[in-house]
Amino acid sequence: MSAEGHDHGHDHEHVHHHKDTFITKYIFSIDHKMIAKQYLLTGIVMGIIGVGMSMLFRMQLAWPEESFKIFNILLGDKWAPNGVMTNDIYLSLVTIHGTIMVFFVLTAALSGTFSNLLIPLQIGARDMASGFMNMISYWLFFLSSVIMISSLFIESGPANSGWTIYPPLSALPQAISGSGLGMTLWLISMAIFIASSLMGSLNYIVTVINLRTKGMSMTRLPLTIWAFFVTAIIGVVSFPVLLSAALLLIFDRSFGTSFFLSDIYIAGEVLHYQGGSPVLFEHLFWFLGHPEVYIVILPALGITSEIIATNSRKPIFGYRAMIMSIIAIAFLSTIVWGHHMFISGMNPFLGSVFTFTTLLIAIPSAVKAFNYITTLWKGNLQLNPAMLFSIGLVSTFITGGLTGIILGDSTLDINVHDTYFVVAHFHLVMGISALYGMFAGIYHWFPKMFGRMLNKNLGYVHFWVTAICAYGVFFPMHFIGLAGLPRRYYTNTNFPLFDDLQNVNVLITTFALIGGVFQLVFLYNFFSSIFYGKKAVQNPWKSNTLEWTTPVEHIHGNWPGEIPEVHRWPYDYSNPGHEEDFVPQTVPMKPGEEILHH
Repeated sequence: MSAEGHDHGHDHEHVHHHKDTFITKYIFSIDHKMIAKQYLLTGIVMGIIGVGMSMLFRMQLAWPEESFKIFNILLGDKWAPNGVMTNDIYLSLVTIHGTIMVFFVLTAALSGTFSNLLIPLQIGARDMASGFMNMISYWLFFLSSVIMISSLFIESGPANSGWTIYPPLSALPQAISGSGLGMTLWLISMAIFIASSLMGSLNYIVTVINLRTKGMSMTRLPLTIWAFFVTAIIGVVSFPVLLSAALLLIFDRSFGTSFFLSDIYIAGEVLHYQGGSPVLFEHLFWFLGHPEVYIVILPALGITSEIIATNSRKPIFGYRAMIMSIIAIAFLSTIVWGHHMFISGMNPFLGSVFTFTTLLIAIPSAVKAFNYITTLWKGNLQLNPAMLFSIGLVSTFITGGLTGIILGDSTLDINVHDTYFVVAHFHLVMGISALYGMFAGIYHWFPKMFGRMLNKNLGYVHFWVTAICAYGVFFPMHFIGLAGLPRRYYTNTNFPLFDDLQNVNVLITTFALIGGVFQLVFLYNFFSSIFYGKKAVQNPWKSNTLEWTTPVEHIHGNWPGEIPEVHRWPYDYSNPGHEEDFVPQTVPMKPGEEILHH
């Protein structure tokens, strides 16, 4: 906030029962709006690290065994002697990149930022159910981020058994360099991260159930809140399973148990483990790992619902169908994890069951895509950056989802399992889509968070370069996957079969580098607008939801006087009975208007 931005806040200081110090206001804050900013800034820092890693290993894939000065500068003599990347550090970069992006950016930064910011504001609450628990949840996330990053600086190197950390590679400290202390730090970091995630999720659930303002029935909640609410429920159901897997893996590594280890030989030595099963770990991991995809994408879809309705100036199409699809996705997401394991020796009958449930989840996903397109159809579209990113999300959600039908079918999946086809699929449907949702949310609610506007023209540049580069990276990847190129190989020069694909790898890396560098446009826009952006008005997008009824200057408790009462659903746009094209939720119903109400 700028100096003059603070001046406005002083007349509200009497709302506090005590004067906030710097530490209680900005560091150990229990105000949900400040905690949302902390999550966002931490997530942006982690995102920079995660994207930076992907650019490094993409350079290695495009120009294998070439010498790059930047490798030597960033990775040091041990991991990049004479500027040539070693295979161990390549695997570590892939592992930590995946972990950071999936958990620390797309799960924590997306849900943590927008659930914290929007749940109290959109349901009409003064704050979260427990501000203290909210603060603890953020600091546990911060601690787990610090531990994950610190694993990059230890002598034996960070974890390098892939972000899925399958045993026995991850269970035997002597297996490879990254199976030592780096792997232990990974597991400790994830255990703390899961504790943070569970505390946050429980807080969100209780807040939505108990703290809604007068008139705010469940069927008047914005779809954003429905998405955050259901996401939190999935998190509470599935994250403890990953915690148990991580704890059992720590036992295997450090205390001589063999939950995940069977008869094993290393360098001719017979180890004493017996009776365990690495496939058990796969079941435990993917029981979280697949719902995790929806923990990542549902908040982005919720944000998109809000932004598309607001910027189409018309009611969201099929409000109740949207709610039902969110609930159906949440339920089905917990019974499809086996499609990650079709080649693990699974019983073919069980494989066919998982194929059926996986293809079933396409139906609620298609309902959402259809409803977005129908909402856009003949709308009075306001194509601001938030809207463009939301439309981009619908595009990548559909294109990425189509390949999911192929991977969900056991017969087809076996052919492309563990190739770049899989990488292309999940990056489009989960990675890029969720990032688009996050960017859309930042462009849309930035005025609410910081009281200023982002630069629209820089937003347009950011969107178009990102959109072109995202497809430039992941569209060709489907084809090298269909050609059989395996993922996670740090070079393919040993296989003459793949020589013809090297040009495609160079093309993909070129798009990746351009797209990565252009995120600096967003970072410049974000940080300069916090201080120098145009001052925001109270309701810049002419939106109906409650957060735009609060003053621009942040006050503790959100509303200076009474909490507003809600009289209608949040999508009354272009209602023929009203002069304005938007009718906020706080406007009472006119006589006879109830019939129009959804």
